[in-house]
Amino acid sequence: MLSDEDWMRQALLLAQQAEQLGEVPVGAIIVLDDQIIGSGWNQPISQHDPTAHAEIIALRAACLQQQNYRLPNATMYITLEPCIMCAGAIVHARIERVVFAAAEPKTGAAGSCFNVFNTPQLNHRVKCEGGLLADESSAILKTFFRSKR
Repeated sequence: MLSDEDWMRQALLLAQQAEQLGEVPVGAIIVLDDQIIGSGWNQPISQHDPTAHAEIIALRAACLQQQNYRLPNATMYITLEPCIMCAGAIVHARIERVVFAAAEPKTGAAGSCFNVFNTPQLNHRVKCEGGLLADESSAILKTFFRSKR
């Protein structure tokens, strides 16, 4: 059985793939029963789609693989704290747990700016842990943005 760190390292590889393609380097995987059922990396630039975040792509792949729009008992590993859109989709998919690497102080919706995962008005709560391999994820992001300036 792989550890959270092992899974996050796989998400970091996807972030590096996004970076190589000129996308903001964010990667996400969804794990159920110790198997990856969905994965994705940021693609809004190449897809001309503002919803093509790593998390959304991973959710779409996992839901297709499971033939279900709900993913109970699944864990999502993300290299960056999700935005409001992605956090909302995670709640709607009934993901049980999210583990993210770097916090996103400007748009993070898992505690930095908002806490969508524990909003009392919503009918699902997502367990969430942040900071796993945050330095590695932050370094990839900083290198990417430094190269754009």
